[in-house]
Amino acid sequence: MKVLMVLTSHDQLGDTGEKTGFWLEEFASPYYIFKDAGAEVTLASPKGGQPPLDPSSDAADAQTDSTKRFKEDEKAQKQMASTVKLADVDIEAFDAVFYPGGHGPLWDLAENPHSIAIIEQAYKMQKPIGAVCHAPAVFKQTKAPDGSPLVKGKRVTGFSNSEEAAVQLTEVVPFLVEDMLQENGGLYYKGDDWQDFIQIDGDLITGQNPASSEETAKAMIAQLQS
Repeated sequence: MKVLMVLTSHDQLGDTGEKTGFWLEEFASPYYIFKDAGAEVTLASPKGGQPPLDPSSDAADAQTDSTKRFKEDEKAQKQMASTVKLADVDIEAFDAVFYPGGHGPLWDLAENPHSIAIIEQAYKMQKPIGAVCHAPAVFKQTKAPDGSPLVKGKRVTGFSNSEEAAVQLTEVVPFLVEDMLQENGGLYYKGDDWQDFIQIDGDLITGQNPASSEETAKAMIAQLQS
């Protein structure tokens, strides 16, 4: 099994002057689910190299067993520091693609032509596509083979409007994930705020928030192994 994990290269939280990036738990939990299942994992980002870490996800109260494991894993940290450029990725070489969230993807991956092409090709090839929390932003511009929005008529989830309001960033983000998915014709479902909730519709596997990242990755592995 070969899994591509795509991280953001964007580190500015709008015009607040604060930093953002990828959310550590949403990377670390799936990373070790994939690795422990025997998958070969490749990390990529729009700019290549070290992706920016959202500092809030590195706070003491945001740590999990997986994030602690990552901090003690020198090999994984070296891999993170040298992500490949998204433009150099051939999706044919992979069995699945996964996008961790954090607010960063709202600005870069949502509009990145290489990411859009990877998702559209993976979908045509019936490869599992996973995205958690803010990462379903990557479906903003993606199209199905018939030209309609990729998520149209599909069960999806992602960071909810109420969760965005809770972190007081509704007016900062370029768009709300829940609203965008619905505007694109997605059948948006959500669970309780901050609780594990995922949706599976064919090859699309989405998770609502950081707590959903592990189950999203497990669902992808289950598809790959079946």
